[in-house]
Amino acid sequence: MQWTDDGLVLGLRRQGETSVILELMTRDHGRHLGLVHGGRSRRMQPVLQPGNRVQATWRARLDESLGAFAVEPIESVAARLMGSGLALYGMSHLAGLLRLLPERDPHPELFEAAGLLVAHLHDPDIAPPLMVRFELAILAELGFGLDLSACAATGGNDALIYVSPRSGRAVSASAGEPYRDKLLALPDFLRDRAVGAPLPMTPDARAVTEGFTLTGYFLDQHIWGPRASPAPEERARFVALGTRTV
Repeated sequence: MQWTDDGLVLGLRRQGETSVILELMTRDHGRHLGLVHGGRSRRMQPVLQPGNRVQATWRARLDESLGAFAVEPIESVAARLMGSGLALYGMSHLAGLLRLLPERDPHPELFEAAGLLVAHLHDPDIAPPLMVRFELAILAELGFGLDLSACAATGGNDALIYVSPRSGRAVSASAGEPYRDKLLALPDFLRDRAVGAPLPMTPDARAVTEGFTLTGYFLDQHIWGPRASPAPEERARFVALGTRTV
């Protein structure tokens, strides 16, 4: 068995004296593990840092085997990420979100969205709203997507400013007014936006905070809560850095 694909480095762990088990998010083969012989060498260590993009060739005798990667660098961003606490926490949280996906299950749109997010993780204006949209995309890929395209009560698509915590559907200002204290806020930058699309604007800290409150609620309801697991500390620190005002 053999294939070659572009991959985003998520993490690695030591294996033996000189090797590592590398974890990649690949475009066409999903989240995939493989052994890298000599992965702890001086030449390979800078290549295998989280956030870097590589071209990986995976080989194994059987499809279900761990297999081995041969890796070549495409783009190195690790040095830029290491200079920013926001970027480091963001990369760690991004990797954790991608680990929610089944191994070897292809998600090409998420791969592209992850690459876009990594490219902006050092930017405090762009990274936080992109992360909110990425969390929405993860929920959708796991089968818990929100419907933010039309009002759950009227079917219209104007003045959508709330989300029902029960159904995960958008609610208009007029329909939601009597229940506003029980509804979640829907910031404008999330209204029916594709995960990989450019941001229509740079949202302010309040809108981004509302976005993280929204995604955090449904991640807890569908992912962390059923697993009796708290929200990741990396997420909390990323949110704190990404929503603070100067």
